[in-house]
Amino acid sequence: MDWASAAEAPLYVELITKFTERVKELGPLGSSDAKPLEEIKAKLVAAKSAASNVKLRTQFAKLTQELRQEDDYSSQLIETRMSEKLNDAILREMGGKQP
Repeated sequence: MDWASAAEAPLYVELITKFTERVKELGPLGSSDAKPLEEIKAKLVAAKSAASNVKLRTQFAKLTQELRQEDDYSSQLIETRMSEKLNDAILREMGGKQP
């Protein structure tokens, strides 16, 4: 996970360019995972539902508070903690099935 403030336009452009290139490298949805399209679609529906859920947004707000208390803003920690919260939310949306 990378961050760029509104004052860092060149960094933002660089991050978006790298992200776009990475998506192109991965190819069509599911081609790099060799997973059935229906499984991928179910996960996307669950992820969309989780992302619109107030609980997830609340968890991210709490995460912000936790990071401030710990005074640790390392990219690795932020990515790990956000992934944990997002994966938990998707798992709940899928009814407890492993994503």
